Amino acid sequence: MLAERRHGLILALVAERGSMSITELHRRLKVSRETIRRDIALLAQKNGLRRTHGGALSVESSEPPLALREITNARGKRAIGERAAGLIPDGASVIISAGTTTRCVADALMARRELTVFTNDLVSCGKLAGRNGNRVFMLGGEVGINGGVFGRDTTAMLSNYFADFAFIGAGAVSSAPPWLMDFSREEGELHSAILHSVRTAVVVADRTKFNRFAPVRIRNSEKVQYLITDAPPDRDIMAALTAQSIEILTTAEAG
Repeated sequence: MLAERRHGLILALVAERGSMSITELHRRLKVSRETIRRDIALLAQKNGLRRTHGGALSVESSEPPLALREITNARGKRAIGERAAGLIPDGASVIISAGTTTRCVADALMARRELTVFTNDLVSCGKLAGRNGNRVFMLGGEVGINGGVFGRDTTAMLSNYFADFAFIGAGAVSSAPPWLMDFSREEGELHSAILHSVRTAVVVADRTKFNRFAPVRIRNSEKVQYLITDAPPDRDIMAALTAQSIEILTTAEAG
């Protein structure tokens, strides 16, 4: 395949998907990974795409607005929240990160009693505070436009605590390292810190997050025990997560 045609196909695939890994491009285009890496580097120099560790990101790619995320696969996210809450007994301590799927976890936890909750999400805080004997700690910091609190103050406050369970979302889940990513450094750093501060770490991510790429790596992903999702991931992601001893819990909800 001529380089010019290959470059056009790479740009088209990345624009369509928002992101592509080197492994995915290698399989689609039937050329070596080294060739794909060189192509990505060249296209990044021309501002045709953004180069990331392990793949490429569309120059237009960013996290969708909150209003759009709230209605995207809302039914599947509610099912994930219910499945996640099933892990939590009364009296447990829980960290809940900000996000539309984690807010569904908070919804499903409203029936639990005497929880100790640490959260950087104003909405989740409002749902769980002042009910059923819960103790809720709002992590301090700068409040963003989506109701999440991030920054150095947030991670510093979190460092004082350790919980039984934690639920974090993810901007992207890929079969190629890093398999867990976010769109902002502040969110990625907080999620990395949460994974270091918990006994049982759970990622909640609906099927729209699979085979995507985001620019910020979430560290400490080896501490994740469960991924809860609404539809089975493809064979590559399943194999990658299983190799890391991550148990995939899939809801019965596919709508």
